[in-house]
Amino acid sequence: MRRKITSDLFQWKDASLRKPLVLQGARQVGKTYSVLEFAHEAFDDLVYIDFSAQRNYASLFEGDITPASLIPQLEALERKTISARRTLIFFDEIQACPRALTSLKYFYERAPEYHVIAAGSLLGVALGRDDYSYPVGKVDTLAMHPLDFEEFLWGVGEQRIADLIIDAYRSNAPLGLHEHALDLYRTYLLVGGMPEAVAAHIRGADLPSVRRIQHDLTDAYLADMTKYASPIDSSKILNVWRSIPEQLAKENHKFQYATIASSARAHQYEAPINWLHAAGLVSFCYRVSEGSLPLQAFAERDFFKLYLLDTGLLGALQGVEADDLLPSAGKGAHLRGGVAENYVMQQLVAAGIEPFYWGTTSKSEVDFIISVSHQAVPLEVKSGKNVTARSLEAYRKAYNPSLVYRLSTKEFGLEGGIRSVPLYAAFCLGSEISPYRPCWEGLGQQGRLTSTDVHS
Repeated sequence: MRRKITSDLFQWKDASLRKPLVLQGARQVGKTYSVLEFAHEAFDDLVYIDFSAQRNYASLFEGDITPASLIPQLEALERKTISARRTLIFFDEIQACPRALTSLKYFYERAPEYHVIAAGSLLGVALGRDDYSYPVGKVDTLAMHPLDFEEFLWGVGEQRIADLIIDAYRSNAPLGLHEHALDLYRTYLLVGGMPEAVAAHIRGADLPSVRRIQHDLTDAYLADMTKYASPIDSSKILNVWRSIPEQLAKENHKFQYATIASSARAHQYEAPINWLHAAGLVSFCYRVSEGSLPLQAFAERDFFKLYLLDTGLLGALQGVEADDLLPSAGKGAHLRGGVAENYVMQQLVAAGIEPFYWGTTSKSEVDFIISVSHQAVPLEVKSGKNVTARSLEAYRKAYNPSLVYRLSTKEFGLEGGIRSVPLYAAFCLGSEISPYRPCWEGLGQQGRLTSTDVHS
């Protein structure tokens, strides 16, 4: 499947000040596939080491881990010459070999001419361990996520629809295929962006078959929680994970510890929540006290919402069926609203945008606040055509923003100073917003609930 990260990989390859690249993201989002496809397109040769499957290679990194020592040994094992210009060296599942991660520092300092990519699914969790020495400042970083809606459209053969959506967004003109685009959006809510689920859908699999794949993926995540965390922590991590679908089905989507258990307290669950974030399974959206820039300066870290990495996985955990997404469905607007919010969050995160939300003690709440054109811009999400929002009006009265977005099932347009954007066009927001790329070098600050350490 065509992925946007491929263009980032080519830019990395051609950069004059290139460093070894660390590609991070949750399990099964397509990291290995994307790098191998990139290697096929951009290089004459590949040295591929999967430290999870090829544990014997870890012994190479027990001694001297400088390129002068590693390259000849890799050439001997691979029975080939490694060319700095023509060969890509790919260390996969690098969290299984801590010293291989450390070796990236020496590739940067002593042999920057080599092209080296490292990928790992649980790097954020692994970095909490004492035996890891992360090469701060010595690597480039990229984050990979499930397919966003545009990539999904590419995958299902709807490239022309994707292009028309972008044109309509740029011109703020109605899209003639509006209803067809909404149908594709609702399909994406069910299938999501995990590559295996999308591939099954492309092959014609029905929803129950896609759901089985999604449940298998969540089972694999559950296995990681028990494997890479202590028994006490893994129990709490599981409790948080299982509470998120319920959190998002409530009228108020703010994370509430009481939803986990009536006796749950913040200090008990800070580390488990951070573990899920470090594993790439959830995203934070913090409340801001002011609709002013910089938003990070006004973030209230004790108040936040948690969203799952993929709307398809959320639907599987909530038992969402196709009919549940229709306005006439009996499961209620709260469920549809939570699914729509999670979808929008997924598109924003995939575009490298760090969103916040705004709220007051009077229960007014704007779903997302993002930075656009040097101002704090409110973004209200509605799962249907009912777009009444007293909270948005309260925000406008307080801060008088010149730009306001409302995402709903309504057409493109401008109503009462509010720009109407159909939900299927949420991915277009990334085209006009300066991207914020999460970086593992900032793991101690970025995205953390508090300064609590994550132990595994």
